[in-house]
This record gives sequence, C-alpha cells and structure tokens, in this order.
Amino acid sequence: MGNFRAAITGVGYTDLSKRSGRSVLALATEACSAAIKDAGLTHDDVDGVSSFMVMHDSVHSQAVSTALALPTLRYSLDVDLGGEAPCHLVTQAAAAVSTGQARHVVVFRALNGRSGPRVGTMQFHGMGAQFRYPIGYDAYLMYCGMWAQRFLHETGQTELDLGAVAVSQRAYAQANERAYRREPLDLDSYLASPIVVDPYRSSDCTVEVDGACAVVVSALDAARDLPNPPAVIAAGAYRAGARHGLDIGDHLLWDDYTRNYTSILRDELFAAAGLVPGDVQFAEIYDCFTSTVLMGLEGLGLAERGGAGELVRSGATSLGGRLPVNTHGGLLAEGYLHGMNTVAEAALQVQGRAGHRQVPLHDVCAVTSGALMDGSALLLTSDR
Repeated sequence: MGNFRAAITGVGYTDLSKRSGRSVLALATEACSAAIKDAGLTHDDVDGVSSFMVMHDSVHSQAVSTALALPTLRYSLDVDLGGEAPCHLVTQAAAAVSTGQARHVVVFRALNGRSGPRVGTMQFHGMGAQFRYPIGYDAYLMYCGMWAQRFLHETGQTELDLGAVAVSQRAYAQANERAYRREPLDLDSYLASPIVVDPYRSSDCTVEVDGACAVVVSALDAARDLPNPPAVIAAGAYRAGARHGLDIGDHLLWDDYTRNYTSILRDELFAAAGLVPGDVQFAEIYDCFTSTVLMGLEGLGLAERGGAGELVRSGATSLGGRLPVNTHGGLLAEGYLHGMNTVAEAALQVQGRAGHRQVPLHDVCAVTSGALMDGSALLLTSDR
C-alpha cells in the first residue's frame, strides 16, 4: 500500500467525442504516445504497459506495446475490471517500478464508449440474470440507483445534494477544454429535468464518450530528472468487502447500501502514507453518478456522515473552496473514461499544470476509482 518510490510523470489524452471514427487501438496508441512525450521520455524508455476493459470493449496491453514499437517489455498487465481499475493499476505499476520490475510504465484506458459498446446499455450476464431481466432490472444505472436511494434515505440527504454535485462539477467543466459537457447548469434547470432512473436525472449520470487517456508511472529517482514535477504515489489500495460478488446482481448480498469500498480502505490507505483525511487539500472522486461522490467523500472521512451534500452546497468543493473536488468536471462532464481521466487530472493538479482550474493548494490529493462494492484509491503528493 505504501513505501513506494514512484510517481506519475506524464499524462496523455485523445479528443473525447460521440464518434471517433477510429479503432480503439489507434486511440490507445495516441494517448500513450502523448503521455510518454508529456513525461519527457521516448518510446525507448518505456518498458511496461497496463490497462483494463469491461466485457471486451478495449485492446490488450501487448497490442499497444506493439503499436508503440517498445523495444523491451518487462511488465504487462491487463485486468478484467471496470471503474475500479485505474487507481489499482497505478498502484500495481508503482509497486513494479519500486521493485525494479520496470522503469517507466504507461497505464491507459481506451474505448469507443459512445459509438461502440456502451456500458450504460450492457446487459451484465451472470447466474441471477434470468431473474433480473424479466422484470427490467438490467442496466447499470438501476443498480447504482438502488444504492443511491438507500444512501439518501439513511443519511437524510436529498435530490438537492445530488444536484449540488452536478452543478459544482459542471462549473469546473466550463474551464476544461476537453470536457464533453460544458453548457452551464444551475439547480433550477437541474430540478426541472426529468428523472431517468430514480433518483437520477441525466445530469446525475456520466456522459459516455469515445476516447482514451494514459498516465506514465516512473521510478521516483528517474522522475526527478524529468521535466514535470513528480506527482508522488504516497499510497494506494484496492479493497472489496465481504460478498462483493462476481455477477453484478450479487450487490443484493451487500449488507449496507449506505457505504461503499471507500469506508473499507480509508484507514489503511491514510496510515500507509502517514497522513490523515484532514491533510487532503483536494480530491478527485469517481463519479459515474452524483451519489458516488457523496459516498466517497464520507467514506474517505473528507465529510461527516450525512454531511457530504452540505459540504458541496456550501461551496467548499468549488475552486475557491477549502476542498476542491473533481476539478476537471468529473466523469459527469469531462467524459466517461472509467476513471483514468480522474487519475490524470489529479496528477496534473499535483504537478501544478491544470491551467485555469488549478487549485491553489495541491500538495496532497485523494483519488478514487469505483462506485460500489469494490474499488481502489490513491494518495498523491508533491515531492516534498
């Protein structure tokens, strides 16, 4: 979890669009090349590649290493995970470079998530599918909506708290040239929009896009010789609670819909870095839906139980607030690259390279990947 000697040194993106008109391999190669160049490296310096996919919607690391013509591959890792994966893969890459398995690892996510297979419409097959599908319980936002309803009910929060997240993040997106959703959003227009799946409106849901994003994880001694300030990986963790399931319908076995994996990994994550939640100066919280932001803030101890919505409504998570959150507009507005862009944004902010949306205090950042029963997190710091 900790004691890494590793840092994120570069980030790369493609354009985010409704229809890329390109292969996923081409998108992945472009984002990885951009990240390598951004780190001040050449392809010859990179000896590790890793990625993830959901139901075969992407390409394997070895295909990308071939397209990049990497001269030597010492580390390759592909995992069959969704939004839980980005922080987890960065943690694994940090372990690899800290133990000499590789020197520079590029971690990517690439997909035609709008014009190709869309997670929002995928049917997640499993042993319980025959019982879920006949009653229409077959889409991802329905499962997350169940958790959201219970979370709001038990913590005394409401649609106003969900709306505050959507409005706050849209304001950030307006300062982000990459963001897919940049049109202004206020609470009145949010409340006037129809419910999609209770309690979610369209603005509560991530926007699916075609595109790719990558980060380079480097050994810390090498990172200090590169052009960008290192975004040091102080700690990382992946956790799954009891009975977290393999079939997505197994969420019905979960004991407490008002808490997710962030509550499980919080104490060990902060202890591994020698930090406490109060040290965090800004946060990038996985946001496939607005409710996961509230759950993540509370689970990490960045807000009191039942107090995350009030924190957002107070303006504390805005750029001028005491705890900026999802400074790129989040997956809700920038685009759904399954959280790889959330990690990239965290690195840019720690490095002081976020431009108009740069947070003033950026020495300690908490980042999460995942929504419900399992997920991962990072603590990134400046090279202090």
